[in-house]
Amino acid sequence: MVRLTLDLIAKKSNLKPRKEETTLQYLKKITHINFSAKNIDAIEDLSLCKNLSVLYLYDNCISQITNLNYATNLTHLYLQNNCISCIENLGSLKKLEKLYLGGNYIAVIEGLEGLEGLRELHVESQRLPLGEKLLFDPRTLHSLAVRPNLSILTKNIVINAYNEKRKVYLDVLPFLQKSLSILNISNNNIDDVRDLEILENLNQLIAVDNQLLHVKVRTLNLS
Repeated sequence: MVRLTLDLIAKKSNLKPRKEETTLQYLKKITHINFSAKNIDAIEDLSLCKNLSVLYLYDNCISQITNLNYATNLTHLYLQNNCISCIENLGSLKKLEKLYLGGNYIAVIEGLEGLEGLRELHVESQRLPLGEKLLFDPRTLHSLAVRPNLSILTKNIVINAYNEKRKVYLDVLPFLQKSLSILNISNNNIDDVRDLEILENLNQLIAVDNQLLHVKVRTLNLS
């Protein structure tokens, strides 16, 4: 097996440092890292990659999500088809917009309370024990549906800003509207999605190959 380290990134990356660049300078400017299908089983300390925004680690052997708390600029994280059984250590990824965790061993969707920017969550086809179904932690669902910045106080500030300076309004409003909009839960033995009704801003729920019998179409848009 292979551990993802700074040395490995520096040696195997498609981008090569300029002649005048040190390895440290090169690592600091990297925005995309792709080590999919490379037999990676662990993530080492990559804190020097401070500008990392997209990380591809799908089709590997990773069993635990670690050492990503430094990646505060990460927007896309691809961890599908690994050996992950628990969603953890992602709370500091405030800018994360898309999270791909399909094809793992996750039984409960949890640990996403700190992901204020998350727009897409893909957790399809978990490798669950026979007879079990994918479950959702109520705290995580609530955090994905309600953002702390959507308080009445903040709304009033925005309205006042709009009355005085339209530019301020336009800058702030998109941030206030952020919440989970796409959720993929296909092929997880799910027989009831009523708990997901809290996700009022969900635009697309992908839930094929489950055990659903009755769904309120007006509440959830199935694809």
